[in-house]
Amino acid sequence: LTLLCLLSASAACAAPASTPAAPPAAGIESKRLSQHVKVVSGDDYEGRGPATAGEKKTIAYLISRMKAEGLQPGGDMGRDGKRAWTQATPLRRFEIKGPVKASFTSAGQTQAVTQGNEVSLRAAQTNVDRVSIKDAPVVFAGYGVAAPERKWDDFKGMDLKGKVVLVLVNDPDFETGPNFKNGGDFGGKAMTYYGRWTYKYEEAARRGAAGLLVIHETAPAAYGWATVKNSNTNAQFDIVRARPSEAHPLLEGWIQRDETVDLFKKAGLDFEALKKKAQTRDFQPVVLKGTTFSTDFAVDHTVITSYNVLGLLPGTKRPDETVIYTAHWDHLGVGNPDARGDRIYNGAVDNGTGVAALLELGRVFAKAPRADRSVVFMSVTAEEKGLLGSLYYAAHPLYPLAKTVANLNMDMLDVYGRTRNMSTSGSGQTDLQDTLARYLKAEGRYYSPDQEPEAGHFYRSDHFSFAKVGVPAISIRSGDDLIKGGAAAGKAAKAAYVKDRYHQPADEWSADWDLSGQVQDLELIYRLGRDLANSDRWPSWTPGSEFKATRDRTAALRK
Repeated sequence: LTLLCLLSASAACAAPASTPAAPPAAGIESKRLSQHVKVVSGDDYEGRGPATAGEKKTIAYLISRMKAEGLQPGGDMGRDGKRAWTQATPLRRFEIKGPVKASFTSAGQTQAVTQGNEVSLRAAQTNVDRVSIKDAPVVFAGYGVAAPERKWDDFKGMDLKGKVVLVLVNDPDFETGPNFKNGGDFGGKAMTYYGRWTYKYEEAARRGAAGLLVIHETAPAAYGWATVKNSNTNAQFDIVRARPSEAHPLLEGWIQRDETVDLFKKAGLDFEALKKKAQTRDFQPVVLKGTTFSTDFAVDHTVITSYNVLGLLPGTKRPDETVIYTAHWDHLGVGNPDARGDRIYNGAVDNGTGVAALLELGRVFAKAPRADRSVVFMSVTAEEKGLLGSLYYAAHPLYPLAKTVANLNMDMLDVYGRTRNMSTSGSGQTDLQDTLARYLKAEGRYYSPDQEPEAGHFYRSDHFSFAKVGVPAISIRSGDDLIKGGAAAGKAAKAAYVKDRYHQPADEWSADWDLSGQVQDLELIYRLGRDLANSDRWPSWTPGSEFKATRDRTAALRK
């Protein structure tokens, strides 16, 4: 496919004319998939939080199943020259201890705000025992973007030291579109990394701000406040950093839109008017006159060791060349209760389905003749904490990155039945998507470009960690054009999941799921990986991709 086709929503350009013949089924079984999800999303696994009893159960289950299905250990190399089943992944855990006091003062009047309601403050990730900010000036800095290559600067030289910054979520042209005369440099609906809240925190740290609060709005965030609250008020994790303040300001968090509108009004400002100005290059950061922010809470921080789990099938001809399947095993653990009083975030769809898929793929690969190249099945930790398990692997690879053929990631797979299509998380600008489209066409199905480019899915799944180090990588998503009910039914089902279950205790296993679509998708994902493992082909990034140069630097090692 051309890049134009990849960015198009048209099914007409979903695949080129020549397509491979559909090979026989691999033998994926829906009962096995359902059972795996049922086990790892059970209440006794306590939401699979890293460094908990739930992690120990999850790791034990993954190893037992990989071993039973005929995989070999693929993790850390021991002193005896033998591999373990795991890769030790040191992380620093940060957790708020005790009550959170927070308030805004405007025109001499102090108004307390409640953790989880008006604000969602994260445990500080700067190795401090306490966050204590007293009467910090508040600044609105638009979208919090400094992008010289786009001639965009929301800060205009303002000194942010000691200040708390409010910024909008997503990119400056999310609402205005790519043809907006004063912007349009951020892809319109397709989120760039500048639109991710992780970037905004990093930029605030680089500028020495005391803190940064992202203003929550559901459409540009792509999820509601419940997701924000549940994802940020529990334990936070990061890789172990020598200088964490270079990546994190002291205070990180979110603030409700309505609370922000009220703050602006008290400071004599119009939120909507300033938001429109922030969508132009001419925007100037604005100090909310007479407004300050204060907060005080204790933080417990400690270094823990979590684990990636790896199963291996060595290649018969080129074992040093590796195809890697990934799916994260972690979820949110035990957290705030929902309306039913349920505090266990089971993570059945997210990402029990990916765990099940990984184990079932490992089983059918192990039953089949061994491939020419090695195949690794890696379930990574701490995805929900910022892709940390895959980030650690990318920084400490167990198999050479230059000879890693591709990464095929699976996250939140279909539980609604068979579909006419499949998609990927974001447009990864790799010819792996072209291949996926050809396989789909051979089945009488079609490839759909990411229907929610504004959500920034490309930066929210573990394949991104591989992409950053140059490895061609995609995160494969189930389609939404259901055989029973069509695209309308599929989109409605996914919207209901995001609203009512995503990152909430209600994400639980159901015996009523229709996993026929997941079987259909995994048959294709199996063939895609197996064909890569039996070929001498090296997938590539398309010209202009931000990841191409990194991959090209190691081209000589693949000849």
